[in-house]
Amino acid sequence: MNIPAYQNEPYTDFTVPANRAAMEAALARVRAQLGREYSLTTSDKLISTNPANPAEVIGIHSKASPEMANRAVENAFAAFPAYSRTPAEARIGMALKTAALIRERKLDFNAWLVLEAGKTWPEAEAETAEAIDFCEYYAREMARLAGPHPVIQLPGERGELRYLPLGVGVVIPPWNFPLAILAGMTVAALVTGNTVVIKPSSETPTVGAILAQTLLEAGFPPESFTFLPGSGAAIGDILVQHPKTRFISFTGSRDVGLRINELAANPRNGQIWIRRVIAEMGGKDAILVDEDCDLDAAVEGVVASAFGYSGQKCSACSRAIVHAKVYDAFLAKLQARAARVTVGSPEDPTFSTGPVISAGAKKTILDYIAIGKTEGRVLIGDTNIPATGHYVPPTIIADIVPTARIFQEEIFGPVLAVSRADNFEQALAMVNDSVYGLTGAIYSRNPDHLARAREDFFVGNLYLNRKCTGAMVGAHPFGGFNMSGTDSKAGGPDYLPLFLQGKSIAEKL
Repeated sequence: MNIPAYQNEPYTDFTVPANRAAMEAALARVRAQLGREYSLTTSDKLISTNPANPAEVIGIHSKASPEMANRAVENAFAAFPAYSRTPAEARIGMALKTAALIRERKLDFNAWLVLEAGKTWPEAEAETAEAIDFCEYYAREMARLAGPHPVIQLPGERGELRYLPLGVGVVIPPWNFPLAILAGMTVAALVTGNTVVIKPSSETPTVGAILAQTLLEAGFPPESFTFLPGSGAAIGDILVQHPKTRFISFTGSRDVGLRINELAANPRNGQIWIRRVIAEMGGKDAILVDEDCDLDAAVEGVVASAFGYSGQKCSACSRAIVHAKVYDAFLAKLQARAARVTVGSPEDPTFSTGPVISAGAKKTILDYIAIGKTEGRVLIGDTNIPATGHYVPPTIIADIVPTARIFQEEIFGPVLAVSRADNFEQALAMVNDSVYGLTGAIYSRNPDHLARAREDFFVGNLYLNRKCTGAMVGAHPFGGFNMSGTDSKAGGPDYLPLFLQGKSIAEKL
C-alpha cells in the first residue's frame, strides 16, 4: 500500500479566537446529547456523570451480565476465522478511516473528554490527537508486518516467515485516557486480525461508546468486536479466564493488573494456549533535579508533570528528588510556580486543571495528603477549589524520606513529594527506590550525570531536561519496567507483534 509517511497529529491552538469559538460550539453540541441511554439490553444500568458537576449525567449504559460476557467471547471466537482472513490491506484501510473520522470530529471528542473525564481543553486535545496517532501509526506498522518476510534461504528450500493473528482478545482500558488508550489497544488488536471484547472503564463508558460507533463507521465489521460495559467484579474475571480468550490487553492499576496476570496464567478446561497478557500498570515517577541544572526549566517540568490533569496519569511526576545544593532554591521557585496553578471547571479554558475522576478517588487522595502531612512539610495545599465537584488542591509536601508512604505508594492525584539528596549518587539511588519503573526525568547540565542516567535510571521512558509526561506516538514508545507492567512499548515498532504469532514456512524444492 502507498501510505504517506507517518506524522504526529498537530494540536489545535485554542488561543486563536476561531478555534476557541469552535471548541465552545463543540461543547454545546455534546452537552445537547448528555443523558442518552446507549443500550437497552439489561435493566441494571451504569450511569456516568460529570466529575466537575456530579449531578449532570453524561450517559446511561446497560451493565453486561456474566452470561453476556461468556456469550461475547464465544461470538468473538466464532467470528475470528473469517475476520482473521480479511486482507491486511482492508484492515489497514479501516484503521486509517478511523483516524480520519476522529480527526473530522476532533473537537467533539475533546468535548466528551472534558465532560466525562474532566480534562482541560489542552489535555483533551492532546488525547484526541494521540488517538489519531495510534490509528495512523498502527496502520503503517501492519503494512510493515503483513509479509511474508524473507529469511535465510537454505540450499534446496524456499523459506518465509508470516505473522498470524492470535485469536480473541479482551481489551480493558483505563478511565484516564478513555479515548487514546482504548483506540490504541483496540485498533492494534483489530488491524492485526484479531477479534476483541472491549470492557470500558465504568467511569468513562460514554467516550468508549462513541469510539465504538466510530469503529463501525470506519468499516470494522460488527462481529469483529463487542463493546461490553459492566462491572469488573461481575464480568472481568469471566472475560479473562474464558478458555477461548487468547490475550488480554490491559491498562490500569497494579493490583488489578497482577490479578489479571494471575488469572490468565491458570489454564481452564478446553484451553489450548498460554494466554498472553499485555499490561501497563502505573508508576511512581520521579524527576531528578541536579545541582547544576536550569532550575527554572526544572520547576516548569515538575509542575507540568505533577499537576497536569490533576496528576491522574501513570506517567505523572509524584516525586521530585533534588540535590542538596539547590534544594532550598528549588523549593522556593516551585512553591511560587505551583501557586499559579488554578483549579476549576475544565469547560473554562482559563483554569490550569480540573477535578479528579470520582468521589472515591478524591477520598483516597485526601487520605494520602493527611498521611503526607505527618511525613513532611506542606509547601502548598490550600489552592481555592470549587465547592461542587470532585476537586483536590494541588499539594506539595517537602522533606520526604524514601521510607515514607507518599514516597513509595502510587497516589494518582495532584500530590508531589519532594526529597533532598546529598549528592548525585544518592539521588539516583532514591529514584530507583521503587517497585515501579515507568517514566522519569533528569534535569542536569553535567554530561557524565546524563550519561549515567541513560544507563542506570531504571525506567521504561526516560527524559533528559524535559518533563516526564507527554509521550508521543512513534517518538516515545511507551511502557515500563517492574510493577509498571510488561514494557509493551505502545506506539512503537515492538507493539503490534504482541498481537501476532510467527509462523515459519519452509518448502523443499
